[in-house]
Amino acid sequence: MKPILQLTLLALAVTSAIHAEPIPESLRQNGWFIGAQAYTFKEFTTFEAIAKTKEAGGNMIEIYPGQTMKPDSDVKIHHTMSEEAIIELLAECKRQGVRAVNYGVVGANNAEEVNKIMAFAKRLGLYAICTESTEQIVAWEAAAKETDVKVAFHEHGGSMDNPKYKVWNPLYILGVVESRDKRVGACADLGHWCTSNLKPVECLRILDGRIISVHLKDKEKFGQAPVVTVGTGVVDVKACLDELMKQKFDGHISIEHENEWKENVPQVKAAIDFVKANPK
Repeated sequence: MKPILQLTLLALAVTSAIHAEPIPESLRQNGWFIGAQAYTFKEFTTFEAIAKTKEAGGNMIEIYPGQTMKPDSDVKIHHTMSEEAIIELLAECKRQGVRAVNYGVVGANNAEEVNKIMAFAKRLGLYAICTESTEQIVAWEAAAKETDVKVAFHEHGGSMDNPKYKVWNPLYILGVVESRDKRVGACADLGHWCTSNLKPVECLRILDGRIISVHLKDKEKFGQAPVVTVGTGVVDVKACLDELMKQKFDGHISIEHENEWKENVPQVKAAIDFVKANPK
Protein backbone atom coordinates (compact mmCIF):
# COMPACT_ATOMS: atom_id res chain seq x y z
CA MET A 1 0.00 0.00 0.00
CA LYS A 2 1.30 3.44 -0.91
CA PRO A 3 2.28 5.70 2.02
CA ILE A 4 -0.14 8.46 0.97
CA LEU A 5 -3.04 6.00 0.88
CA GLN A 6 -2.02 4.63 4.27
CA LEU A 7 -2.05 8.13 5.74
CA THR A 8 -5.44 8.87 4.19
CA LEU A 9 -6.98 5.71 5.63
CA LEU A 10 -5.45 6.45 9.02
CA ALA A 11 -6.87 9.96 8.98
CA LEU A 12 -10.32 8.63 8.10
CA ALA A 13 -10.11 6.07 10.89
CA VAL A 14 -9.15 8.70 13.44
CA THR A 15 -11.92 11.03 12.27
CA SER A 16 -14.47 8.23 12.55
CA ALA A 17 -13.28 7.27 16.01
CA ILE A 18 -13.79 10.70 17.51
CA HIS A 19 -17.40 11.05 16.39
CA ALA A 20 -20.17 10.35 18.89
CA GLU A 21 -23.08 8.30 17.61
CA PRO A 22 -26.17 10.21 16.38
CA ILE A 23 -29.61 9.28 17.66
CA PRO A 24 -30.62 6.24 15.57
CA GLU A 25 -33.40 6.86 13.06
CA SER A 26 -35.15 3.74 14.33
CA LEU A 27 -35.96 5.53 17.59
CA ARG A 28 -38.20 8.16 16.00
CA GLN A 29 -41.80 8.19 17.19
CA ASN A 30 -44.05 9.92 14.66
CA GLY A 31 -40.99 11.83 13.55
CA TRP A 32 -39.81 12.91 17.03
CA PHE A 33 -37.00 11.74 19.27
CA ILE A 34 -38.71 11.70 22.65
CA GLY A 35 -38.08 10.39 26.15
CA ALA A 36 -37.65 11.69 29.70
CA GLN A 37 -35.19 13.62 31.81
CA ALA A 38 -34.12 11.24 34.57
CA TYR A 39 -34.52 14.10 37.08
CA THR A 40 -38.28 13.63 36.66
CA PHE A 41 -37.70 10.38 38.55
CA LYS A 42 -35.21 11.77 41.05
CA GLU A 43 -36.87 9.87 43.90
CA PHE A 44 -35.66 6.68 42.21
CA THR A 45 -32.42 5.32 40.80
CA THR A 46 -31.27 5.72 37.20
CA PHE A 47 -32.09 2.08 36.42
CA GLU A 48 -35.60 2.69 37.76
CA ALA A 49 -35.84 5.94 35.79
CA ILE A 50 -34.98 4.02 32.63
CA ALA A 51 -37.78 1.55 33.37
CA LYS A 52 -40.27 4.35 34.11
CA THR A 53 -39.32 6.15 30.90
CA LYS A 54 -40.03 2.95 28.97
CA GLU A 55 -43.34 2.49 30.82
CA ALA A 56 -44.35 6.01 29.80
CA GLY A 57 -43.64 5.27 26.14
CA GLY A 58 -40.23 6.89 25.76
CA ASN A 59 -37.25 5.15 24.22
CA MET A 60 -34.49 7.56 25.27
CA ILE A 61 -33.36 9.21 28.48
CA GLU A 62 -31.37 12.24 29.55
CA ILE A 63 -29.27 11.30 32.58
CA TYR A 64 -28.09 13.79 35.18
CA PRO A 65 -25.16 13.92 37.62
CA GLY A 66 -25.71 12.74 41.16
CA GLN A 67 -28.50 10.20 40.75
CA THR A 68 -27.81 6.80 42.33
CA MET A 69 -27.31 4.37 39.47
CA LYS A 70 -29.21 1.34 40.78
CA PRO A 71 -30.91 0.05 43.94
CA ASP A 72 -28.65 -1.03 46.79
CA SER A 73 -25.65 0.75 45.30
CA ASP A 74 -23.56 3.76 46.23
CA VAL A 75 -22.49 4.40 42.61
CA LYS A 76 -23.79 7.70 41.28
CA ILE A 77 -24.12 8.95 37.73
CA HIS A 78 -21.21 11.31 37.06
CA HIS A 79 -18.63 12.05 34.41
CA THR A 80 -15.98 10.62 36.77
CA MET A 81 -17.71 7.25 37.21
CA SER A 82 -15.66 4.13 36.57
CA GLU A 83 -15.45 2.28 33.28
CA GLU A 84 -17.05 -0.71 34.99
CA ALA A 85 -20.05 1.41 35.99
CA ILE A 86 -20.30 2.91 32.50
CA ILE A 87 -20.41 -0.56 30.97
CA GLU A 88 -23.14 -1.57 33.42
CA LEU A 89 -25.18 1.55 32.64
CA LEU A 90 -24.96 1.01 28.90
CA ALA A 91 -25.90 -2.65 29.33
CA GLU A 92 -29.00 -1.71 31.32
CA CYS A 93 -30.04 0.84 28.68
CA LYS A 94 -29.65 -1.81 26.00
CA ARG A 95 -31.54 -4.40 28.04
CA GLN A 96 -34.49 -2.09 28.49
CA GLY A 97 -34.38 -0.62 24.99
CA VAL A 98 -33.94 2.95 26.21
CA ARG A 99 -31.03 4.93 24.79
CA ALA A 100 -29.07 7.49 26.80
CA VAL A 101 -28.90 10.62 24.62
CA ASN A 102 -27.92 13.50 26.91
CA TYR A 103 -26.21 14.32 30.20
CA GLY A 104 -26.99 17.31 32.36
CA VAL A 105 -27.57 19.81 33.63
CA VAL A 106 -23.86 19.72 34.46
CA GLY A 107 -21.53 22.56 35.40
CA ALA A 108 -17.88 23.05 34.47
CA ASN A 109 -15.40 25.38 36.17
CA ASN A 110 -12.58 25.14 33.64
CA ALA A 111 -11.50 23.65 30.32
CA GLU A 112 -10.16 20.51 31.97
CA GLU A 113 -13.56 19.71 33.41
CA VAL A 114 -15.23 20.50 30.08
CA ASN A 115 -12.98 17.96 28.42
CA LYS A 116 -13.76 15.31 31.05
CA ILE A 117 -17.49 15.84 30.58
CA MET A 118 -17.24 15.64 26.81
CA ALA A 119 -15.03 12.54 26.95
CA PHE A 120 -17.66 10.93 29.17
CA ALA A 121 -20.40 11.90 26.71
CA LYS A 122 -18.39 10.48 23.83
CA ARG A 123 -17.81 7.23 25.74
CA LEU A 124 -21.56 6.86 26.27
CA GLY A 125 -22.31 7.69 22.64
CA LEU A 126 -24.46 10.67 23.63
CA TYR A 127 -26.01 13.13 21.22
CA ALA A 128 -25.44 16.12 23.51
CA ILE A 129 -24.67 17.45 26.96
CA CYS A 130 -26.65 20.12 28.81
CA THR A 131 -25.00 22.89 30.84
CA GLU A 132 -25.36 26.47 32.07
CA SER A 133 -21.61 27.16 32.13
CA THR A 134 -21.56 29.70 29.31
CA GLU A 135 -18.32 31.20 30.67
CA GLN A 136 -16.57 28.11 29.28
CA ILE A 137 -17.87 28.66 25.75
CA VAL A 138 -14.41 28.54 24.13
CA ALA A 139 -13.67 25.16 25.71
CA TRP A 140 -17.16 23.81 24.95
CA GLU A 141 -16.89 24.78 21.30
CA ALA A 142 -13.44 23.22 20.93
CA ALA A 143 -14.59 20.00 22.60
CA ALA A 144 -17.78 19.88 20.49
CA LYS A 145 -15.68 20.09 17.34
CA GLU A 146 -13.30 17.40 18.54
CA THR A 147 -15.91 14.90 19.75
CA ASP A 148 -18.92 15.81 17.57
CA VAL A 149 -21.01 15.86 20.76
CA LYS A 150 -23.39 18.83 20.87
CA VAL A 151 -23.52 21.35 23.72
CA ALA A 152 -26.87 22.79 24.81
CA PHE A 153 -27.03 25.79 27.15
CA HIS A 154 -29.93 25.38 29.57
CA GLU A 155 -31.87 27.99 31.54
CA HIS A 156 -33.74 28.11 34.81
CA GLY A 157 -36.12 30.88 35.71
CA GLY A 158 -34.62 34.34 36.05
CA SER A 159 -35.22 38.06 35.66
CA MET A 160 -33.47 41.40 35.33
CA ASP A 161 -33.58 41.62 39.14
CA ASN A 162 -30.63 39.21 39.27
CA PRO A 163 -28.08 40.46 36.70
CA LYS A 164 -25.53 37.80 37.68
CA TYR A 165 -27.79 35.02 36.35
CA LYS A 166 -28.03 35.60 32.60
CA VAL A 167 -28.83 32.32 30.88
CA TRP A 168 -32.61 32.67 31.46
CA ASN A 169 -32.69 35.22 28.63
CA PRO A 170 -32.71 33.69 25.11
CA LEU A 171 -31.13 36.87 23.72
CA TYR A 172 -28.14 36.31 25.99
CA ILE A 173 -27.82 32.69 24.84
CA LEU A 174 -28.11 33.80 21.23
CA GLY A 175 -25.25 36.22 21.79
CA VAL A 176 -23.13 33.42 23.26
CA VAL A 177 -23.68 30.92 20.44
CA GLU A 178 -24.57 32.74 17.22
CA SER A 179 -20.97 33.11 15.99
CA ARG A 180 -19.97 29.64 17.17
CA ASP A 181 -19.96 26.18 15.64
CA LYS A 182 -23.47 24.83 15.02
CA ARG A 183 -22.86 22.03 17.51
CA VAL A 184 -23.12 24.67 20.26
CA GLY A 185 -26.62 25.96 20.95
CA ALA A 186 -29.52 25.97 23.38
CA CYS A 187 -31.57 23.59 25.47
CA ALA A 188 -35.08 25.03 25.24
CA ASP A 189 -36.70 24.58 28.63
CA LEU A 190 -40.25 25.61 27.84
CA GLY A 191 -41.44 25.61 31.45
CA HIS A 192 -38.54 27.63 32.83
CA TRP A 193 -39.11 30.28 30.17
CA CYS A 194 -42.62 30.62 31.62
CA THR A 195 -41.09 30.96 35.08
CA SER A 196 -39.17 33.93 33.64
CA ASN A 197 -42.49 35.36 32.31
CA LEU A 198 -41.45 34.68 28.72
CA LYS A 199 -43.57 33.05 26.03
CA PRO A 200 -41.80 29.83 24.99
CA VAL A 201 -42.72 29.99 21.30
CA GLU A 202 -41.23 33.49 21.07
CA CYS A 203 -38.03 32.27 22.73
CA LEU A 204 -37.80 29.44 20.21
CA ARG A 205 -38.04 31.98 17.40
CA ILE A 206 -35.22 34.04 18.88
CA LEU A 207 -33.02 30.92 18.91
CA ASP A 208 -34.05 29.81 15.42
CA GLY A 209 -31.64 27.17 14.16
CA ARG A 210 -29.72 26.90 17.43
CA ILE A 211 -32.00 24.58 19.41
CA ILE A 212 -30.04 21.45 20.32
CA SER A 213 -32.54 19.83 22.71
CA VAL A 214 -35.84 20.55 24.48
CA HIS A 215 -37.01 20.15 28.06
CA LEU A 216 -40.77 19.91 27.80
CA LYS A 217 -42.96 20.72 30.78
CA ASP A 218 -46.08 22.82 31.29
CA LYS A 219 -46.77 25.36 34.05
CA GLU A 220 -49.97 26.29 35.83
CA LYS A 221 -49.29 30.00 35.20
CA PHE A 222 -46.46 32.36 34.31
CA GLY A 223 -43.93 33.12 37.04
CA GLN A 224 -43.32 30.82 39.97
CA ALA A 225 -45.97 28.12 39.64
CA PRO A 226 -46.38 24.33 39.80
CA VAL A 227 -45.72 22.04 36.87
CA VAL A 228 -48.93 20.59 35.40
CA THR A 229 -49.75 17.94 32.82
CA VAL A 230 -48.66 18.99 29.33
CA GLY A 231 -51.50 20.67 27.46
CA THR A 232 -53.33 21.90 30.57
CA GLY A 233 -51.20 24.93 31.47
CA VAL A 234 -49.90 28.15 29.92
CA VAL A 235 -47.27 26.65 27.60
CA ASP A 236 -48.70 26.57 24.09
CA VAL A 237 -47.13 23.19 23.41
CA LYS A 238 -48.78 22.76 20.00
CA ALA A 239 -47.41 26.12 18.82
CA CYS A 240 -43.96 25.18 20.15
CA LEU A 241 -43.99 21.86 18.30
CA ASP A 242 -45.10 23.65 15.12
CA GLU A 243 -42.24 26.12 15.51
CA LEU A 244 -39.73 23.32 16.07
CA MET A 245 -40.97 21.63 12.90
CA LYS A 246 -40.68 24.92 11.02
CA GLN A 247 -37.06 25.18 12.18
CA LYS A 248 -36.43 21.56 11.13
CA PHE A 249 -35.41 20.76 14.70
CA ASP A 250 -34.01 17.24 14.82
CA GLY A 251 -32.78 16.88 18.38
CA HIS A 252 -34.52 15.13 21.25
CA ILE A 253 -37.33 16.18 23.59
CA SER A 254 -36.93 15.29 27.26
CA ILE A 255 -40.15 15.30 29.25
CA GLU A 256 -39.86 16.84 32.71
CA HIS A 257 -42.76 16.53 35.13
CA GLU A 258 -41.33 18.08 38.28
CA ASN A 259 -44.34 17.35 40.41
CA GLU A 260 -46.07 14.33 41.97
CA TRP A 261 -42.55 12.99 42.22
CA LYS A 262 -43.32 9.42 43.19
CA GLU A 263 -46.28 8.86 40.88
CA ASN A 264 -45.67 10.85 37.71
CA VAL A 265 -45.38 8.17 35.03
CA PRO A 266 -48.97 8.89 33.80
CA GLN A 267 -48.13 12.57 33.38
CA VAL A 268 -44.95 11.74 31.45
CA LYS A 269 -46.95 9.36 29.25
CA ALA A 270 -49.52 12.09 28.61
CA ALA A 271 -46.74 14.44 27.49
CA ILE A 272 -45.20 11.83 25.18
CA ASP A 273 -48.62 11.05 23.72
CA PHE A 274 -49.24 14.79 23.16
CA VAL A 275 -46.04 15.08 21.14
CA LYS A 276 -46.74 11.92 19.15
CA ALA A 277 -50.23 13.26 18.33
CA ASN A 278 -48.52 16.10 16.45
CA PRO A 279 -46.36 14.15 13.97
CA LYS A 280 -43.50 15.73 12.06
